[in-house]
Amino acid sequence: MGPIGIFDSGYGGLTILHGIRQLLPEYDYLYLGDNARAPYGPRSFDVVYEFTRQAVVKLFEMGCHLVILGCNTASAKALRTIQQHDIPKIDPERRVLGVIRPTAEVIGSLTHSRHVGVLATEGTIKSESYNLEIQKLHPDIVVSGVACPFWVPLVEYNEADSPGADYFVKKRIDEIMRKDPEIDTLILGCTHYPLLMPKILKYLPAGVRVVPQGEYVAESLQQYFVKHPEIERQCSKGHTARYLTTENTDKFKEQAQMFLHEQVEVENVTLG
Repeated sequence: MGPIGIFDSGYGGLTILHGIRQLLPEYDYLYLGDNARAPYGPRSFDVVYEFTRQAVVKLFEMGCHLVILGCNTASAKALRTIQQHDIPKIDPERRVLGVIRPTAEVIGSLTHSRHVGVLATEGTIKSESYNLEIQKLHPDIVVSGVACPFWVPLVEYNEADSPGADYFVKKRIDEIMRKDPEIDTLILGCTHYPLLMPKILKYLPAGVRVVPQGEYVAESLQQYFVKHPEIERQCSKGHTARYLTTENTDKFKEQAQMFLHEQVEVENVTLG
């Protein structure tokens, strides 16, 4: 038995971890942030795949039987290849899941107009992963996406509440609503974006629903365990969470405080 691994290129996956721990607090968790090589958003498919594969292998080596890619870019650019190509060779009994599919599954029950918007990093928008997953499950839904290149730095430089953030948030909200005025549901397709929620709600037209991913990924994991008890049995239950980073541990502690509102202990690891 071992912990549930949560991987992200940076800090955003902490919002996914927080959502999962709220619903499933009894399990052990091991969070790995590849902060030294973040952000993944502008990187090529090949580079994101290789970095993500290294992180998954590291978490497997540290005892995880299940790894969740709490990163939209990694889920969009690397998940399928790792599931189909790497897992059969590494260990067919282990599993890697992403954050896009759970959001796509739930979106059909949230939108009434059947017009959905996605705000995400450049890499996630270019991959069209949300479009493909949503259309696969809900062919009648129209999906429009807009990249928000400055939103992650706003969060990571602790500027999410600053007056300067208003310009960048309003600009992208206006852009996506111009693209499709019928949008009634907006997916935050990057795990950093929930920290901009006050600004997003400020500029979003009345009646448009915002979908942060944490709670939906958590509910999807709970259902996954019901369907796959053999995986659930491999996940240890000690109510613990450990944190690993490829970057400076003090910097990670500072950022984690902002995402989790608690003090954490952090260890340094090397990937590659």
